Amino acid sequence: MTVAVFDTYVKKKDGGYLHFDIIVDKSTCFEDVLVYGNNYLRSRKGETLSVSHKDCRFCHLTEIIPQWQEHISQRGYYIHELEGCH
Repeated sequence: MTVAVFDTYVKKKDGGYLHFDIIVDKSTCFEDVLVYGNNYLRSRKGETLSVSHKDCRFCHLTEIIPQWQEHISQRGYYIHELEGCH
């Protein structure tokens, strides 16, 4: 299965950034990608941020890896946390 990776940077209130990838089936529409990003942000305790079209960009297509498979099958997406997310 081929997935699309969307590179996402959301500015935090303290001035830093949350940097994460939203990984979805390649046929997923961009509006759904934004919804998934916002679902992730709402799941973080204390975060009142949102993902807009300015924060999220298509990066590349790649083959799915087992770590992502279950999440994408169940929720439609996988979040790969990068900078500022921990």
